[in-house]
This record gives sequence, C-alpha cells and structure tokens, in this order.
Amino acid sequence: MMYDKQGLKLGFSTLSIFMRPPASWASIAVEDDFNALEILCEGPMWPRQGLWKKEISDIGRNGIDVYLHSPTVDLNPASINQGIREETLKQLKETADMAAGIGATYITTHPGIIHKPIPRIWDMCMEFAMQVLGEASDYARGCGVVLSIENMPNRDTYLCTNAAELEAFRKRCCSGITIDVGHAVTCPDPMSFMRLPHISYLHVNDNKGDKDSHLCPGDGILDLDMLKMHDHMIIELNDYKNVLRARDIILRTLI
Repeated sequence: MMYDKQGLKLGFSTLSIFMRPPASWASIAVEDDFNALEILCEGPMWPRQGLWKKEISDIGRNGIDVYLHSPTVDLNPASINQGIREETLKQLKETADMAAGIGATYITTHPGIIHKPIPRIWDMCMEFAMQVLGEASDYARGCGVVLSIENMPNRDTYLCTNAAELEAFRKRCCSGITIDVGHAVTCPDPMSFMRLPHISYLHVNDNKGDKDSHLCPGDGILDLDMLKMHDHMIIELNDYKNVLRARDIILRTLI
C-alpha cells in the first residue's frame, strides 16, 4: 500500500456497507486499498448483542487500524433525564469492552444535544454531559482505548459546535477529539477545529455549508487542503461508491 509508507491511515465508516455481512468488512477494506476502518456500533454491531465476538474478533489482523463509533441513536449524555444518561454511559462502557476485544484504538462519540437551549438548562445539561463522558473516558482508558469526542454541526441545540467548547470537553473529560470536517464547515471558523491538540482522527465528508449532508469531498465547500493537517482519516459517507470516489480525491490531494 503506497501511502502506508507516508504514515497515512485512510479508511471508511461501515455506515456505507451497513447491510453487508460484518465478516466481509475487513476483506472489502483490504481489496480496495484501505488501511483503516471505523465500525458503526448500531444495528448488527450494537455491542450488547456480542456479534463482534464471533464475526469480527480478528478484524485487526489484516493490517487495518480499527476505530469504533459508539451508539448514539436515541442516546444523549446531556439528557435532562437521568435514565437516558445512565443508559448512555452503560452503552459507552460496552463499546469500550468491544473495542478492547477487537483491538480497536479509538471510540468516537457525540457530546450530546440540549433540546431546550436556554441558559440555565444549557449549563446544567453541559455539566451532565461532561460527567457522563468523563466517566466513560476513564473506563475506556482502563481498557486501553481512547474515547474521542466529535465536534457537531452548527445547530443551536448541539454541544461542541465551536473549537473552544470542544477543547473544554477534551480537558474536562481527559479524552481525545474526532474532527468531522463536514461538521466544521457548517461553523464560522472551520480551521479552528483543525488547530486543536489531541485529534485522534478525522471524519471526512462535505456539504454546502447549510446542513450536514454527507457529500463526497469536493462536492461542497470543504477546502481539501484542510485534510493535509492530519494523517488519520475515515471517510464517512452513506454510499460505498462515493467512498471509493472520495478515496481517490483524498489521495490526489495528499500524495
């Protein structure tokens, strides 16, 4: 693999091959010249189901760096509801156990959403989120894995839509951070995210600046030169044909 020698780790999210058998994911990555893979821990790879113990327990033996994206659908570390926060923490810990079991390096997760973004509720829910993610980060570290908090698109109800808040979460939670460049370009200062320390890897996708539409890089307003600032990246698109197109665009940009 040509770009291995340059330290580049380039992979894709299993979101794009979600309906294909999990046992085929590693061979797909190898055949299409990827050396990293992010497993979306929803559906068949929901950690509690334990399918990973049989289907993909040896996925890292193919020379592939493996990362996980924790379950986030219907979960929320910033929820005002204690039960939702407790279940979110439980599933984050289960994801850390899965990561340790298959030799994954990082777990990306979301910082949370605040459905009533008024000041007194915002401050309380942000504290809840930091408590949940801080405990999850401690647990992951004990498993030999880095919990990595992702920046969010520019919406009033999302946490970590600016670099300063994301950095505050990283410091408080003793975590890594995952920079989604598509999320970043919906925000006023995209480059501020790229200058943060302790970036685990990038999520690569594009949009027109108005919403998180997960376009192929180059089909929106993303400055492809942003990708030159980090050498670990996951293409996060819905369609695998576009993943392959994105791979070629990224390699032309970087190599």
